Amino acid sequence: MKRHGPMWMTLMGAMIAAAPLAAQQKDVAKAEEAGVAHPDLWPEAQSPGLVDSETEAFITDLMDRMSVREKVGQMIQGDIGSIKPEDLREYPVGSILAGGSSPPLNAPDRSGPKPWLETSRAFNEVALEEREGHVPIPLMFGIDAVHGNSNIVGATLFPHNVGLGAMHDPALIRRIGKATAEETAAAGIDWAFGPTLAVPQDERWGRAYEGYSEDPDVVRSYAGQMVLGLQGEPGKGTIQNGRVAASAKHFLGDGGTKDGIDQGDADIPESELIRIHNAGYPAAIEAGVKTVMASFSSWQGVKMHGNKSLLTGVLKGRMGFDGFVVGDWNGHGQVEGCTKTNCPVTFNAGLDMAMAADSWKGLFDNTVAQVKSGRIPMARVDDAVRRILRVKAKLGLFNHARPYEGRFRLIGSPEHRAIAREAVRKSLVLLKNDGVLPVKSSADVLVAGPGADDISMQSGGWTLSWQGDGNTREDFPNAQSIYGGIAEAMKAGGGSATLSVDGSFTKKPDLAIVVFGEQPYAEMRGDVRTLEFQPGDKEALALLKKLKGQGIRTVSVFLSGRPLWVNPEINQSDAFVAAWLPGSEGGGVADVLIGTPDGAPRADFTGTLSFSWPKTAGQFTLNKGEPGYDPLFPLGYGLTYGEDGHLPHLGEVAGVDASLANSSLFFAKGKVPAPFAAAAEGVRQQPTDSQDVQEGAIALTWPAGAGGTYRITGPELDLSRETNADILLQMIYRVDTAPTGKVTLAMGDGSIDVTRLLDKSTGGWQTMRVPLKCLRNHGTDIEHVRSPFAITAQGPFAMSLSDLRLATDPAGAACPD
Repeated sequence: MKRHGPMWMTLMGAMIAAAPLAAQQKDVAKAEEAGVAHPDLWPEAQSPGLVDSETEAFITDLMDRMSVREKVGQMIQGDIGSIKPEDLREYPVGSILAGGSSPPLNAPDRSGPKPWLETSRAFNEVALEEREGHVPIPLMFGIDAVHGNSNIVGATLFPHNVGLGAMHDPALIRRIGKATAEETAAAGIDWAFGPTLAVPQDERWGRAYEGYSEDPDVVRSYAGQMVLGLQGEPGKGTIQNGRVAASAKHFLGDGGTKDGIDQGDADIPESELIRIHNAGYPAAIEAGVKTVMASFSSWQGVKMHGNKSLLTGVLKGRMGFDGFVVGDWNGHGQVEGCTKTNCPVTFNAGLDMAMAADSWKGLFDNTVAQVKSGRIPMARVDDAVRRILRVKAKLGLFNHARPYEGRFRLIGSPEHRAIAREAVRKSLVLLKNDGVLPVKSSADVLVAGPGADDISMQSGGWTLSWQGDGNTREDFPNAQSIYGGIAEAMKAGGGSATLSVDGSFTKKPDLAIVVFGEQPYAEMRGDVRTLEFQPGDKEALALLKKLKGQGIRTVSVFLSGRPLWVNPEINQSDAFVAAWLPGSEGGGVADVLIGTPDGAPRADFTGTLSFSWPKTAGQFTLNKGEPGYDPLFPLGYGLTYGEDGHLPHLGEVAGVDASLANSSLFFAKGKVPAPFAAAAEGVRQQPTDSQDVQEGAIALTWPAGAGGTYRITGPELDLSRETNADILLQMIYRVDTAPTGKVTLAMGDGSIDVTRLLDKSTGGWQTMRVPLKCLRNHGTDIEHVRSPFAITAQGPFAMSLSDLRLATDPAGAACPD
């Protein structure tokens, strides 16, 4: 029997709530079967709008004409950074994607829609060629449109999911999905890798902001609505009417890994996996979601990309999913016994399409051989190909009409920006207000802090690049910063807003609005070991104290992808607003903070916490309903203007060693941050100015003699994940005296000769980016790194070091062999 509507959701919720006891009993009885799901414990669902006799007959005819090579090609997806259109003549790959930092063809990564559309057309032109032995089949082109079509310059950037969860507004989620689909289709792309249905239980996870809430009920309420927004009604939404395929991800348990480790293990009972982490999938399936993405993570030690009991038994069986399952970036290569170019296990487990980003060619060749040998049964191949062709057909890809392609006016359109601005307003959560909000728009306001006029910072990760770094103001032509929105509102009310990032002023303001928070990040780089904000570097706190010491009342606007321990910053603020990662529409912040000239609200706060706010920096797994639940602000907390917003003085003992947080920043702002330390042998050190900070760099001088080394050491780091993900060691430096002898850069025991690079860069600040793979290939034991950086010169030589960290921007990266 089909199940639809609110009544079914209520019954489903009751069934899931009743499941734990029976599930726990079976967990005990089946303890020896770790990682094996029992489908009868799971909720039932069914995909609507995907299977019909006409479509199935069309697919059967296609498959009857396809060779083994062409069928396997449908099961392989390559990234446009490593595959070219002409490759499709020999390797009939069925799908392409653009990873977070992969550029369109013959254009820079940060490009407007035209190069992306041209890229899509170039690949499809070859895929649809009429040539001997080839069945023309359109490609699917996927992209991480996770908060708008966020890889396209000029696109509308919606708040990240952590903020959207605070709105508690499923209807608005659906409108956001529709706008995202239109902006994606306009650029020639037909597949959005979203929505993320993770239910993060440990905010140390660097992808926590991709989840709507720690509360499965919130995720459940949003899942189907986002799918309907992206895809349209089941069986009706096609690329011809501006809809794209959605991908519910990451199946399953990515938000429940131990210690919040990305790609880690969710070592939890099956009952908990169902009750918490599966919450959104039945609703997504019932809404007709066309694809589901497998998780990098494991459940009870078994990688999801190889878990047949979940992919086949639960997802395709019990939950009736009729679309196809796609892998994550080379995720199949993490399955036991597999490499990224050889993994029959993943297909036999139920993966239909492998995201073989840079390994597509090797995986294709090996998979063809494994199908011909029978190691991968032909029935499994035919099932995977049928599912993929079914999605392509129902999405309208075999109909070559593309009325939305080239409608570039939709990208960053006023209508879509208005939806995003509404979402910003509704996502703001007021945590404290000692009578300073709303701000009179007739006042004179100072707007300070690093996030005040930084659209990259307010947009976070997965914005024009994987980690959201390397962006400039020019990359956001259709966006407004938080300062821009405040200035506009103040001018309209007869007041003024002055931008001063460092908080300096000539005329004392009536009030200061300080915008600060986390710098952009995605998984891995975003993983932290403590929830303390800015451990060891209290720059924002110092700014708040300075303003308070000058008798200026302050409003803090906190930008973050998760709740963090900010008790000292809250104490120094007269009002404190959690703004999350609002995206391109900074004006939405001003809509609520800035009132009328006489101080009446123009809009009230309606957002409430969808994640519990920690009382100490050590409350990592702080979730409602758990024993000892004692947050600073509970799930659902959020003030309005009509409520008393006074807070007593908060405790300022973090409860966790702050130095544990840092594993990727080795030198910044003139110092080596904890837990790292520097040592110099035969090298003179002296503070010097960096590009923009007084004494923000260190000058290193090697005198004539036997040479010397400047070395940074710290706790042992395992950088294997970062190496596999193409992370770089990035150094910002200036050569003050060209080297006269050999200069080597080292990480651990591995070193490379950088003499020629340094000899060519005398004068001016430069950026050197060395892939961790390069250092691994030159002897670094990447799993046991105690010295992440050392530079040795035979002297004389002089250079200044401004910044040293792990980074992702590949521009200019090189391995100086």
